[in-house]
Amino acid sequence: MSSTLPFAPGNYRYIPGVFQYSAGVVADPGYRIERVRFQQPVPLAEGFERIAAILTAAGRPLTAFCACELRSPAPFDEAGFVAFNRVYVGTLEKWGVFDGVTNPVARSNVCPEFNGPKEPSFYAFCYTVPDAAAAPSFVVAGSGEAPEGKGSYADHAIMPGDTSPTGLRAKAQWVIAEMERRMAAMGFGWKDCTASQLYTVYDIHPFMAQELVQHGVMAAGLTWHFNRPPIVGLDYEMDCRGVYVEKTAAL
Repeated sequence: MSSTLPFAPGNYRYIPGVFQYSAGVVADPGYRIERVRFQQPVPLAEGFERIAAILTAAGRPLTAFCACELRSPAPFDEAGFVAFNRVYVGTLEKWGVFDGVTNPVARSNVCPEFNGPKEPSFYAFCYTVPDAAAAPSFVVAGSGEAPEGKGSYADHAIMPGDTSPTGLRAKAQWVIAEMERRMAAMGFGWKDCTASQLYTVYDIHPFMAQELVQHGVMAAGLTWHFNRPPIVGLDYEMDCRGVYVEKTAAL
């Protein structure tokens, strides 16, 4: 896993990404990743407090926090997305996770088309736990149809504004390839996934069989969230994971 870097305080490795999140995480040998989904999205500040309490109750340091899934009210413009991310990483810096430049935590942040939260909220999160017999576990961060770290997303989006079957297929092909690139950097592929998640409000059926089923994306099924990516102008996002222990946190 030469494409990953160690985050020793959290007992995991990560694929370097952008300041707001890494491209993916994999648990160190002797550890496993656990996922906790909140029964209802929890506003950001309260969510961080609940996550801290769960980690403490599990006997884990705050640095064990390795991935999260967020829900936002509506897609951000580019400036708004940067401003939100500065707030988000502020807590990670206090936790000793973000050093001001490098962020090892993988993340997805999407926007429900209906019945979304009134403010950015946590939907789920992951953390590492000691387990000498654990199978390798990983989380790939969400990606829409534009490369990250190149400035404006709009300037680099795949077929911007084209939500025809042809346009959506091209977007899906790019995102699937990005998922594969990130998994390969950690030594995994679709066969290793326990879950794949898709975020779009557009019809995927014209290309689902060829691009998703036959490609292996749906080896463990597919969870389709009727959500938009977090940036205005993006239409298709995915993430995936190989996580063998998942829990739901009650209200």
